[in-house]
Amino acid sequence: MRIRIVDAFTDRPFAGNPAGVLVLDSPRFPEDRWLQQVAAEVNQAETSFLTPLPDDPEADWALRWFTPTTEVRLCGHATLAAAHIVGTPARFRTVHSGILTAGTAGAAETAGDGAITLDFPAAPLTRIAVPADIAPAIGAEPLSVHDTGENVGDLLVEVADEKTVRALEPDMAAVAGLASRRGLIVTALAEDPSRGYDFVTRCFFPNQGIPEDPVTGSAHTALAPFWSARLGREDLTGLQASARAGIVRTGLRGDRVLLTGTAVTVIDGELHA
Repeated sequence: MRIRIVDAFTDRPFAGNPAGVLVLDSPRFPEDRWLQQVAAEVNQAETSFLTPLPDDPEADWALRWFTPTTEVRLCGHATLAAAHIVGTPARFRTVHSGILTAGTAGAAETAGDGAITLDFPAAPLTRIAVPADIAPAIGAEPLSVHDTGENVGDLLVEVADEKTVRALEPDMAAVAGLASRRGLIVTALAEDPSRGYDFVTRCFFPNQGIPEDPVTGSAHTALAPFWSARLGREDLTGLQASARAGIVRTGLRGDRVLLTGTAVTVIDGELHA
């Protein structure tokens, strides 16, 4: 079987977030244990598995995502990587997030050649009291904390400024111990929007086997409504300031979020299993 590694939310190799992509010939997925073993072998933040749906009037592909240790409910960068491989337009049927689409409409019209726009459900945000264990876990004082709902499953933590986000050195054991959350999205307003982005973010998911995720599309389904409400604009650009870094353009459209980015195939090989 042909398997690829795709760097998503970047226009150059060795940046953005790498994802495995495996397109299966069968209309049914193999057993979960095999899917998890492949994802562990690929050892990227997520691996996308796709099967064709020739008789489905609503979707072209069934799509699932696995980290090296577990299946996830929603993944942006691995969906972008999958769309980069199978082509657009594409419609994906998912178990927990409904039908997700990928195309070149909406925010991609201004994003340049090769950009792909994903249409995802917006995460519902609920402001909560700041948990006492957040500050020692990340090493910074939160300004606000929001629950992002079941599908994303993170706490969105706003801190004072971009410098604070970039300087974070979280205690991963403490982050992993924060209730049963997938992890933390830590964000702040950009210091200088003339640099091409409106807000900056880092994401930490040690419970998922990912201490720091390079670029997290699903987190931007929460970041888009959060920052759009603050800044009064539907269309924004986020920088995820990991070591690899990546750009995600967001467009809030009612209860949906458009996530736009580019992707690059860096490895194309055969899976012998």
